[in-house]
Amino acid sequence: MPHHIAIVMDGNGRWATRRFLPRLAGHKRGVDALRRCVRACAARGVGVLTVFAFSSENWSRPADEVSGLMELMVKALSREVPDLLRDGVRLHFVGDKDGLSEPVRAGLRQAEEMTAANQRMVLNICFNYGGRWDITQAAATLAARGEVITEASLHTVMGLAHVPDPDLLIRTGGEMRISNFLLWQAAYSELYFSERLWPEFDEAALDEAIAAYVARERRFGKTSAQVAQPAAQGPLRA
Repeated sequence: MPHHIAIVMDGNGRWATRRFLPRLAGHKRGVDALRRCVRACAARGVGVLTVFAFSSENWSRPADEVSGLMELMVKALSREVPDLLRDGVRLHFVGDKDGLSEPVRAGLRQAEEMTAANQRMVLNICFNYGGRWDITQAAATLAARGEVITEASLHTVMGLAHVPDPDLLIRTGGEMRISNFLLWQAAYSELYFSERLWPEFDEAALDEAIAAYVARERRFGKTSAQVAQPAAQGPLRA
């Protein structure tokens, strides 16, 4: 079982368009799919779930869709946080919060504070996030401190420094790219691409992705023969 699953939740707009609905209707159904996925991951013992909710490039979308997404985020938080609190899920929001309105920032802070003591599973929501932004802000943070920029020091100030790197990265919607998501953290993640649009991604689809992951051999630069040997000093890390 992968400890950390990351998901690019793609296909909300296409799901709505195919049904002659506004794109925002697809995003609302996407929230339902995320709720379902969080519960399924928790039930299967996944320790960390990281999802790509809004990229730094999404600001270029139509203004009404962007404003609708912001409003949807605020409403979803007020509705979903009590259930997350009850289910032991801790929320983290990763991304450039300076680019968000004060009501949205306040909602994110409150949700993080309310769930801070939960320990069953961590749910990272990447909102106004980009992988290049993440690396750049980390380097800038170290430079401002006067610290030497190394792989190890950079890792400590990345957006997901509080969790291990993802084992499995899933993208729904049929596209085969990661679209500036977790460029640093996904260096050794197993990639899985699903044809299902995100609102259609259910427990069975999640199990298919996990089964594909389990069937793979993770070598981390080693040979198959080396991986087959018992580790003398504990498991490898990505």
